[in-house]
Amino acid sequence: MLVQAAGSGSSGAAETMGSPMLWTISIAVLVALLVADFVITHKPHEVSMKEAVGWSVFYLALPFVFALFVWLAYSGGQATEFVTGFVVEKSLSVDNLFVFMLILTGFAVPAAVQQRVLLYGIVGALVLRGIFIALGAAMLQAGTWAFLVFGLILFVSALKILVEALKGHQDEKDPSEMRSVKLMRRFTHVTDDYRGTKMVVREAGKRALTPLAIVVVAVFATDIVFAVDSVPAVYGITEDPYLVFATNAFALLGLRALYFVLQAVLAKLIYLNHGLAIILAFIGVKLVLHWAHTVWPAVPTIPTPISLLAIIGILGAVTVLSLRVSKRNENREAADAKA
Repeated sequence: MLVQAAGSGSSGAAETMGSPMLWTISIAVLVALLVADFVITHKPHEVSMKEAVGWSVFYLALPFVFALFVWLAYSGGQATEFVTGFVVEKSLSVDNLFVFMLILTGFAVPAAVQQRVLLYGIVGALVLRGIFIALGAAMLQAGTWAFLVFGLILFVSALKILVEALKGHQDEKDPSEMRSVKLMRRFTHVTDDYRGTKMVVREAGKRALTPLAIVVVAVFATDIVFAVDSVPAVYGITEDPYLVFATNAFALLGLRALYFVLQAVLAKLIYLNHGLAIILAFIGVKLVLHWAHTVWPAVPTIPTPISLLAIIGILGAVTVLSLRVSKRNENREAADAKA
């Protein structure tokens, strides 16, 4: 049931479970879910916790149903690769949500249209990651040196994330100072207020952008940064372009609803970026070892089940530590306030 990837004669060729029929069905389902999200957000409204939790449970259950399908129709190894890749991508997506939260807060986006902004961000991320996935597959077809390149990219990303994490989230730049945003404001007129979900309006006989358009540009700019990190990371788990696509799609689809569930908790995950830096560095090591193994077979590699356990362990540790430290800081602040 596996399909040999194009260019199978090259040293970087890999088998894929993505038959033309499976790709067609998957993309059709993805488009249908995105259309459903657009219908839901067509009329601006504040998202209730009940609505957010309901959609979050639905989107969190979908990937595990898909993993069961892969296990039964293909193999347990591919199912494990998918689950591991999904955990990595979901972790990076939660960090993505934190940046989205900074942007929405920085631009004072009305609560009623926040979910539309998130949806635009998700669509942009899917498109960009699709492009990066295709480029990554082409690099792997060209040779195993791509694993070394991906590993180095992840090491650089891990170092950058760790440095920013040690500085603290309070040092994050003002979203309005992003180059893409400043460039747009330099060349076009922007209205002073939001106009629902409209991004372009006519004012004084001339076309003008609303602040929502500026916010969407800022979100798209961050999508590019996260695509550079996430695609090499999941290629460190599986070489199958279809599974890489599936992990990204499932990780991104539920972000709109998950944002409103985790909105109050995100600020408490103070060590999330520390954990993500460790995970990216770990996968970077895995990729470099994989490359070295193709050159020197005696070099050991890290099995996917071990990777899954390590990633879950790191995420569990940073989550527990974050919540404990946040609780302790809150108690200390409360005690100081009473004093």
